[in-house]
Amino acid sequence: MKTDTLFTKPISKQFEFDADVAAVFDDMLVRSVPFYKESQALTRRFTLNALAEGGIVYDLGCSTASLLLEIERAAGKNSGVRLIGIDNSPAMITHAHKKLEAYGSSIELYEGDILQFPYEKAQVIISNYTLQFIRPMVRDTLVRTIAETLNEGGSFIFSEKVVSEDPKLNKELIDCYYEFKKVQGYSEYEIVQKREALENVLIPYTMNENIQMAKNNGFKTCEVLFRWANFATFIAIK
Repeated sequence: MKTDTLFTKPISKQFEFDADVAAVFDDMLVRSVPFYKESQALTRRFTLNALAEGGIVYDLGCSTASLLLEIERAAGKNSGVRLIGIDNSPAMITHAHKKLEAYGSSIELYEGDILQFPYEKAQVIISNYTLQFIRPMVRDTLVRTIAETLNEGGSFIFSEKVVSEDPKLNKELIDCYYEFKKVQGYSEYEIVQKREALENVLIPYTMNENIQMAKNNGFKTCEVLFRWANFATFIAIK
């Protein structure tokens, strides 16, 4: 796994999921998202719970397909589960294909737009830190499409960076997060550089806004599975 050193140099553009990011993305996730492995383990567990009788799983913004591979290993190749990853980054899909080939995986990968993809009926849809990169004006439309794609009782499991409704608390949450990143080996310079690169690219909602968005667009319930400061994992049931 290649180490993330992308922001040790001055940024020249806004953040995008290009070849440079794809090459270090696995390391970036583990070092940039608090308790990433734990939240993914929860996602895997609740995905498997929903797949007792098989079905289709979509991972929207699947990046290098690490989570889908974990689900495939846990479910077993004869489980009747069909795993599908979608990402609009050619570089991410290229890296994912290399992983799948190495593991002899039967996961399906598609380079495409999750807003326009021709979905089949599914039992679980996963979205890890993807909605926050979708423009707010179309975010509700995507969540509505997700609800319509799911079978009755199906699960939408999504993780997001969240903001606080209280400005003072929000600053404290951000400070807490920056301390976490420093412990992971990122310098103050790298932290500032990445923050500037993500400006107006990553647009987070509050925890309550995420829950209400799910309920407004076809889900009967939405709860928080996991939260650490300004990072949260949600489950919504149709």
